[in-house]
Amino acid sequence: MTLALSKLKTKAQTTIPKEVRKALDLKAGDSIAYDIQGNQVILRKADAYREGYYDMLNRMFEDWGSPEDAEAYDGLLDEK
Repeated sequence: MTLALSKLKTKAQTTIPKEVRKALDLKAGDSIAYDIQGNQVILRKADAYREGYYDMLNRMFEDWGSPEDAEAYDGLLDEK
């Protein structure tokens, strides 16, 4: 087992240690996925399919946040 450490900087930035970059085959421009499981986080290289899928979902739901939508759906879930 290899232990790699890094520090969180003031703007919530950190450098991914060389050992981690090598293990995940990370290069400049690669996307990283964070799988949150309770109080643990698994860091992995994001695959293109999953990244594209999440981008598509974000674009799809982005249109539902307009003021007109908020007005149209206001009270929809209120109990009668």
